[in-house]
Amino acid sequence: MSPSTTILVIEDQASVRKLIAQVLEEAGYQVYQAADGRQGLAQLHAHPVDLVLTDLEMPEMNGLDLILELTRTFLDVKVIAMSGHSVEKLQTARLLGARQTFVKPLNLLELLRAIEYELQH
Repeated sequence: MSPSTTILVIEDQASVRKLIAQVLEEAGYQVYQAADGRQGLAQLHAHPVDLVLTDLEMPEMNGLDLILELTRTFLDVKVIAMSGHSVEKLQTARLLGARQTFVKPLNLLELLRAIEYELQH
């Protein structure tokens, strides 16, 4: 990981978003945050990132619509999806382009390993 490796965390629950961002920052990543898919897209246009970590259940623009838009607009983007609601939606997220998926509550160590793996491959 280079010091300038950037990750965008898109999660509507502020406490979860901030916790993930803190863990990633402590691991040495530069982290941007967004509360929903629309904010996430705006962030990406302003600050392209190396990886997007997104929830699937969000207001405004859900994670599945976001992944579809990301894979159309940002061809090289790496996406990891997470959800505490629907395993079926996580499977759909993979079909739409998410490289890995996680069920909430998250195992933060496993998430960090997955992020490191995706950034190296």
